[in-house]
Amino acid sequence: MMKQLFRTKKIDTALEQGSDEIHGGHTLKRVLTVRDLTFFGIAAVIGAGIFSTIGSAAFHGGPGVSILFVITAVTCGFSALCYAEFASRIPLSGSAYTYAYVSFGELIAWIIGWALILEYAIGNIVVAISWSSYFNNLLLGLNIHLPFWLTTNLTTATETVARVTEQIATGAAVTPEMQSILDGFNNAPDFFGTKLFLNIPAFIIVALITALAYIGMHESKKSANAMVVFKIIVILFVIAIGFFYVDPANWKPFMPNGFTGVLQGVSAVFYAYIGFDAISTTAEECKNPQRDLPRGMIYALVICTVLYILISLVLTGMVNYSELKVDDPLAFVFDKLGLKWIGYIISISAVVATTSVLLVFQLGQPRIWMTMSRDGLLPKRFSTIHSKYKTPAFATLVSGFLVGIPALVLPSSIMTDLTSIGTLFAFVLVCLGVLLLPKLQAVTGSGKFKLPYINGQFILPVLVAGLIFLFRTRIKDAVVNISSEAHQEILFLIFILIAVVIAVLTFLRKYSLIPVLGALSCLYLMIEIPVNSWFWFFVWMGAGLIIYFIYGYRKSKLNGTQ
Repeated sequence: MMKQLFRTKKIDTALEQGSDEIHGGHTLKRVLTVRDLTFFGIAAVIGAGIFSTIGSAAFHGGPGVSILFVITAVTCGFSALCYAEFASRIPLSGSAYTYAYVSFGELIAWIIGWALILEYAIGNIVVAISWSSYFNNLLLGLNIHLPFWLTTNLTTATETVARVTEQIATGAAVTPEMQSILDGFNNAPDFFGTKLFLNIPAFIIVALITALAYIGMHESKKSANAMVVFKIIVILFVIAIGFFYVDPANWKPFMPNGFTGVLQGVSAVFYAYIGFDAISTTAEECKNPQRDLPRGMIYALVICTVLYILISLVLTGMVNYSELKVDDPLAFVFDKLGLKWIGYIISISAVVATTSVLLVFQLGQPRIWMTMSRDGLLPKRFSTIHSKYKTPAFATLVSGFLVGIPALVLPSSIMTDLTSIGTLFAFVLVCLGVLLLPKLQAVTGSGKFKLPYINGQFILPVLVAGLIFLFRTRIKDAVVNISSEAHQEILFLIFILIAVVIAVLTFLRKYSLIPVLGALSCLYLMIEIPVNSWFWFFVWMGAGLIIYFIYGYRKSKLNGTQ
């Protein structure tokens, strides 16, 4: 049975499964160019992160958060290069799921596919809820007031009312906004003895985006490209205006809480980068996937990194970092400086930016399911291609349902961390999977991407030794104070152990440096994510394994063939 669990798919077999027969005679449209792919990457990456989570990261790390953007970009860059080589060799939809299938085997492929569902579907719930918040703030700025019970969920509403009630109890003056929240909560309709709260804007935007993704890739790419152009113009405008209000004194100290404070923003900053890998799910809709997919991913990553660094420096230069723990830091700093009209432009851009993120993720999720369905791991219906629109129709509708309904009633809270874990997990396996590819198939042909080989035999052991020396105090304290309560330190020690093992293997087997560094970098970012998020991640993975053994293992097209 163990051999069957890790049965691998041959690359030739994978490529054959992209033929017309798998879709019942209907293929996806090849309409995407390198420009479209780059825009898709920017559309996915520049979203809620640049308008909201960057504030929390800057509050902990100060101006030094710009360094964290560089570190995260380098980490994502290593992964992007590995994705690029996979995309060049296996130009199919499925992203990391497909790559894991040909390198690690079926069980790992399923785990990756399930983690990608976590990244795209659950991640989009967070984005939809953020979109609703930005949209509602925009309406309030136009003096349009939706009923409170139609703009949020019960948990968030209850927490908001408790916060307002606490402020009033401490003697704070009751503002019209606070009174509106209290009245809105009290006037909410009852549903079987419970107050009814529905995030209608979040549900509606998911429904509209799902309809767009259902209709076709051509229409989706035109919409995404237009939104990307708009939000880049706004971001450059904000950077240019903000530059004149920068006070260099606000950049001192550069890292007020040290490097530890900078690392506290790991989850928020990495969440801002999630999405560039979604480009690889569109491989079968690219005109020249083996050339354009690698370029699109790398171009998008470079452009987004430059914009993030500039925004973080301008933001922390305009006001003191300690003031940035707010939900809308960009609008906040301009409002504080008396430039409220720029805040309105930022609010509009935030709505557009999060809309583009929703679109790219709602395009990527169904294509993961489509590929898993081809392999027999999900019901055949998921791989059905619409005869007119040339999209995975059923999978697109299911994806919309699984994002729209939770966005209607659930809070975002822990979902950001869960999405980051799922993404980093996929990155780690893609980086390690590249190490197996030279044995499987060589890259040939003009325009195909080849990951440069740098012998890590001596470099990696030296880097790991330097890492251990740098963190020697933390390692010592973790070993001395280790207990059942020191979860984060246990994760750190596990990381150090894995790093040493990989360094030894690299020395013995002369592994390529780039994918190994990519895997270790992603592993390090993973251990900085709060432990309670790991618990729910393992619950999610456990549920996925149950589904695999009940359905996927028996129905797999490789079952009994190897």
